[in-house]
Amino acid sequence: MAEQEAHWVFGYGSLMWNPGFPHRRSGLARLAGFHRKLCVYSFHYRGKPEKPGLVFGLDRGGSCIGMGFEVAAEDWPETRDYLRKREQVTMVYREIFKDVTLLDGGKVRALTYVVDRKHAQCARGLGDHEIAALVRQGEGVAGLNTDYVHNTRAHLKALGIIDPALERIVALLAG
Repeated sequence: MAEQEAHWVFGYGSLMWNPGFPHRRSGLARLAGFHRKLCVYSFHYRGKPEKPGLVFGLDRGGSCIGMGFEVAAEDWPETRDYLRKREQVTMVYREIFKDVTLLDGGKVRALTYVVDRKHAQCARGLGDHEIAALVRQGEGVAGLNTDYVHNTRAHLKALGIIDPALERIVALLAG
């Protein structure tokens, strides 16, 4: 019997260090055409409707280094259901398949979640100072928005990823 084809998932935020699904292997990967950005208003986990925070999304333009996860075919249905429950709570993300370059060589087609620019939670056109102000004020059921941003930065650095936009926000938060 021939081996069934594996599937791939691209993670750019907390999925990178907390995927929550079984995978055969993982490694750094680059997605072209999208970049990691604090561009999703958080009204629950890292903010409240009256004082929103911001969480990461993939927005158009540039590129993003994240993690590629290879998922065995037999684990795919359960993994996809899990990801939809995790990422599609308010439908602020669009589920798409994009070509991803694995940094150890090769290209794969991976499932990822990009921000829906038409969704009410999409925070478009914000400058660094506006982003930092929203992050400073955000606090929700999962804690402080500043903790989320600092934790993301620490995990990215541990993987050898420096995100210049995130570094600018962290510098503003320190000031």
